[in-house]
Amino acid sequence: MPPSSVDLGIVEGYYGRPWSWSERERVVARIAPAGYRFFLYAPKAATALRRRWREPMGEDELAPMATFAAQCRARGMRFGVGLSPNEFDGAPGSADWAHLASRIATLDDAVGLDALALLFDDIRGDDPTLADRQAAVVAFASARTRAARIYACPSYYSDDPVLDRVFGERPPDYLERFGRLLDPAVGVFWTGEEVCSREYGAAHLERVAATLRRAPVLWDNYPVNDGQRMSQYLHLRGVTGRPASNASLLAGHAVNPALQPELGCIPLLTLAERYRVGDAAYAYGDAFARACAEVLGDGALARSLRADLIWLQDTGLDRLGELGPMLRARYAAFDHPAAREVVDWLDGGWRITDEIVRTQ
Repeated sequence: MPPSSVDLGIVEGYYGRPWSWSERERVVARIAPAGYRFFLYAPKAATALRRRWREPMGEDELAPMATFAAQCRARGMRFGVGLSPNEFDGAPGSADWAHLASRIATLDDAVGLDALALLFDDIRGDDPTLADRQAAVVAFASARTRAARIYACPSYYSDDPVLDRVFGERPPDYLERFGRLLDPAVGVFWTGEEVCSREYGAAHLERVAATLRRAPVLWDNYPVNDGQRMSQYLHLRGVTGRPASNASLLAGHAVNPALQPELGCIPLLTLAERYRVGDAAYAYGDAFARACAEVLGDGALARSLRADLIWLQDTGLDRLGELGPMLRARYAAFDHPAAREVVDWLDGGWRITDEIVRTQ
C-alpha cells in the first residue's frame, strides 16, 4: 500500500477507561499497513505519566509498555510517550528537575523511546512566565532523552476561547514566545481553530506556522469521544474537513482516537485513505463503507453498522429510548469485538463524567 503523504500517527490522549495492551496491539496491526507511522502513549488514566510522574514506576507498568513498543517497531511504527509534569517546580535547585531526569531515564532504559512528548495541556495557564517555564522544561528533557523526536503541547493549543474560560486567560503573545524559545526541531501540537475542530484550512495552518515558527503537528480530536457530552455518541463516520493538500503545511498529523479501539479504527482508516488517494479521489461515504468492511468484515455486522449510523453517531445514548434495547439485542448477536463495543456503549460502559475529567 502506498505510504501516506504526511507523518500520520496516534496520540492516545483521551480521558476515561484506557485500552488494554492487547487492544493497542490490535489497533497497531490494523492501522500500520494503512500508513500510520507513530504511536504516542499518553492516556489521561496513565497516572505514572501525569499525577505520579515523580514516583518510581514498577515493572508491572514498564514491562507491558516495552513489549508494546517492540510490537510498534516490528510493524514500522515509532513508539513514544506523552509526559505531563504537572505542577512542575522550575526553581533552580528544585527536586523536580531530578525527578524529571529520573522519569526520562527510566523510560529510555526500560522501554526505549523513539519519541518523547511534553504535554502542558489542560492546566491553569494565566501566568506571564508560562512560555519561558515550559520551554525550559522541554529543553531540559530534550537534552536527557535518547528519543530522536521531541514534541510539546502548549497549554493554549487552540484558538478556542473555551481554554481561556476554563484555564484562565492566555498570556499575551504566549504562543509566539513559546515557538521562539523552543528548538526548531521540536514538534508543536495544535488542535486547530477549536479544541475539536470541524476542519483544518490552509490559511489557518499558515498563520499558526508563522506564529510558532514551524509547521504545526495536528492533534486531531476526531474521532475521540471522551467528554461528558461526546461519550453519548460513537464517532464512526469517515473524516471530512481534513484535506490531503494540507500535508505540505504540517509537520505531522496525530489523531486522538475514539474510546472504542475496534470501532475507532473505522474513521482512522478513512483519514489514511484521504491522504493516500488525495482530495479529488476521496469520498467520505465510500471510504466509510470500505473501512467498515475491513474492520467488521463484508457481512451483516458491517451492513448493520452502516444502517444504524444515525442512531449510533447522531442521536445520543440517552435519547435512544426503546431503540436502545433493540440495538443491544442486534449487536449482542454478533461474535465480534466491535459488536461487543457497541453493546458496552449501550450499557453505559463508556460514559465519561466531569469527575473523571477532573480526577485524571
